Amino acid sequence: MRGARTTDRLLNMAASPRARAVQPDEASGLVDEAALSEYLDRRMPSRAPVKVTRHRAGHSNETFFVTRGDRRWVLRRPPRGAFLPTAHDVGREYRAMAALQRTIARVPRTHLYCADESVIGAPFYLMERVEGVVVRDRAPKGFGPGARAGFGTELVDTLAELHSLDPATLDVPGGARPGGYLERQLRRWSGQLELTLPHTRPIPDLETVGAWLAANKPQSPPPTVVHGDYKLDNALFSPRPPARLEVMLDWEMATVGDPLADLGWLISFWPDSPGADDLLARMTPVGTEPGFTARAELVRRYGERTGLELAGLDWYEVLAVWKLAILLEGSYARHLSGATDDPFFAELGRAVPQLALRARKVAAA
Repeated sequence: MRGARTTDRLLNMAASPRARAVQPDEASGLVDEAALSEYLDRRMPSRAPVKVTRHRAGHSNETFFVTRGDRRWVLRRPPRGAFLPTAHDVGREYRAMAALQRTIARVPRTHLYCADESVIGAPFYLMERVEGVVVRDRAPKGFGPGARAGFGTELVDTLAELHSLDPATLDVPGGARPGGYLERQLRRWSGQLELTLPHTRPIPDLETVGAWLAANKPQSPPPTVVHGDYKLDNALFSPRPPARLEVMLDWEMATVGDPLADLGWLISFWPDSPGADDLLARMTPVGTEPGFTARAELVRRYGERTGLELAGLDWYEVLAVWKLAILLEGSYARHLSGATDDPFFAELGRAVPQLALRARKVAAA
């Protein structure tokens, strides 16, 4: 596995101005260094002190850098006050990555999983730290227009690699139920919406889109391993040209299902034109810079690499935007309850209805 050969290299998020590491004392409410050190003593004995640094890029599971002597890891745990716990399942994330360790899938090397919440207050796992850059707001230094197409092509080729795996040979979460993926997605996220809206506000467009998705559900291609959150800023790229995708991150929604759901998710986040003003366009605006591959070219390349029929891809884009809106409405509920200190979630009062409207417009096109 190519990702596993990058053991213990530094995860460098300097490519994104929104990414910052918070000093260790700011992590103490979420990771108890003393308790973590005692736990690691029983599994990886060492006299070196444990240092924990919180990483504030991203808005899903909490991420921390852990160092102990010359050992370096990334620790992931659920956020405090997670309103939709199934969207923050670190045990599932760990199992998915562990299942893919000796395949061509580009995943970080896993080290250990702890389900005992008494250690740091929540389940957590450790994985390798990988050197690379996250591409989100602007192209990394040194990647001029002629080098930027590689970000999109590497992203698509990595997805095609993942979808080429035989899920029957892998112990991926959800693999025992390879059929009925789209039905389960609609049922699950409709249920999440029902749980969330009483704590926030009515969003009629989400109800309308959910009904449209159920009425127009396509026939799925043969099931594959799916990532579930496959997008540009969940990838770590080589810090210097040419673009090389080292590993994909955020595997907590990985399962066996419809591969076009991953493609629909990817293109929903990929800006189609400059000047778009919804949340998806603002999350990865880099895609409109000169030299980045157009969305239509990404779709064409994926079709070439996989041989899949891509007619009706709009349905999968609608599914992606609808799911994201529901997921973020759960985060907005956390914001309203005061359970999160992430300033991003305050924006969701306006952003979620915008996403719901976008999904309705794509469905009506």
